[in-house]
Amino acid sequence: MIDLTVHRDVLARNIQKARENGVIIPTFENMRNPETVPEAVKERLRGVGLWDVNPLNLFRITWKNEPAEAGGLYRDVPNYIELPPALTGVKARIVALVGKWFPTGCHKVGASFGCLAPRLVTGQFDAGYHRAVWPSTGNYCRGGAFNSKLLGVKSVAILPAGMSRERFEWLSQIAGEVIATPGCESNVKEIFDKTHELRQEPDCMIFNQFEEMGNHLWHYQVTGRAIAEVFEAVRRPGDKLSGACFTSGSAGTIGCGDYLKEVYPGLKLAVGEALQCPTILNNGFGDHRIEGIGDKHIPWIHNVKNTDMVIDIDDEDSQRLLRLFNDPAGHDYLRAVGVDEDTIANLSLLGISGIANVLCCVKLAKYYELTEHDVVATVLTDSAAMYGSRIQELAEQYGPYDGTAAAVDHALHLLGLRTDSMAELNYCDRKRVHNLKYYTWVEQQGRTAQELNDLWYGTVWDDVHRQADQLDALINAFNEEAGVLKTL
Repeated sequence: MIDLTVHRDVLARNIQKARENGVIIPTFENMRNPETVPEAVKERLRGVGLWDVNPLNLFRITWKNEPAEAGGLYRDVPNYIELPPALTGVKARIVALVGKWFPTGCHKVGASFGCLAPRLVTGQFDAGYHRAVWPSTGNYCRGGAFNSKLLGVKSVAILPAGMSRERFEWLSQIAGEVIATPGCESNVKEIFDKTHELRQEPDCMIFNQFEEMGNHLWHYQVTGRAIAEVFEAVRRPGDKLSGACFTSGSAGTIGCGDYLKEVYPGLKLAVGEALQCPTILNNGFGDHRIEGIGDKHIPWIHNVKNTDMVIDIDDEDSQRLLRLFNDPAGHDYLRAVGVDEDTIANLSLLGISGIANVLCCVKLAKYYELTEHDVVATVLTDSAAMYGSRIQELAEQYGPYDGTAAAVDHALHLLGLRTDSMAELNYCDRKRVHNLKYYTWVEQQGRTAQELNDLWYGTVWDDVHRQADQLDALINAFNEEAGVLKTL
């Protein structure tokens, strides 16, 4: 469970710092249902840009932001797109939450909030002393650094050196310190090694997304609810939410599947990974190019017991589709084969991991022979705005793009997807995957075998899911004592 032990002396200092910096902390209820955000906050948000370093942007940590670069408030239904059969090649309806309209352009700002907020409002983290360390394969450290900046907290961002140039350029302006570790997305061990070094420094507090239950809780409470609301908004007579697919970076996002399976018990929950690093599928290893997911280990916060399927995605598919979706020649081809203008206009909302998520949905739909009455849900973690340099690299590698190349990419890397490199997980399969946690978390990261067994046999997941109300009470008490809201 998330430790909610209150440290009164540090908490008092955090409250004073919040008072000085004009910080109000949103509750989980605010993030799920932003209509509960205080009117004074909403009024001031009308003058704040989505990416501005302004503490009020904490209240934009929600899937329901209006799609606006500045001044937007909230929608009744979370931001989403539906991808048509002309694009996907399957009858099933694929709907995806849109991450671009979070501050930083990525939903990881929510996951990092879920990790930082509990320690801030309990006084376990000293906002005037500690550095918040954000180990990441890319987007989580961006969200953590941004939240730290909003809260007036010093931050350290850790990410692989092979990540896109856009991430490093932005982080250089926001994070207190940026550390590039060797390798690419799948080099998570190198990130953990650097984290272990920093853990020895007394002013460093580690927010390891791969083991922080606050990450899981945020997605269970906020992302799970958002997907359910989208489904209820788009469902037609006879429709059912049949599947949900999420590639595993920290395994935070797939935590929303726990919520969805409670509300829609027949749903199939699938975890995706790169074919070039098939850790879940067959204990494999390797390097890959699906930025934003990490491999060669099973995250502590992945509730494997609740996962029905593993789907591996070839990183070449995600790269080629990134170009198809963002090149004018690709748009012309898609238009010619019947893809509607609204969908074409929205294709830039898919970043590389978002494309991989959609490919997982397509493979699941083919495997289960889903029909037009089946809805499959996923998320678009970030957008193509984070990958302009990657698109340019593809152009340099393959030369000018034209209709023939677009037709090949669509046919080979999307319409031609097969149901290979995927597997349904029975009880023994899930236990095998769960047991892989031992080698990372018990042997290397200081967890105990008893804690590992508790994740499988105990009530840990249900206990964590119930902590949102306790956290909201602590957040409300923090805000009340800081008194900032009263001054707006």
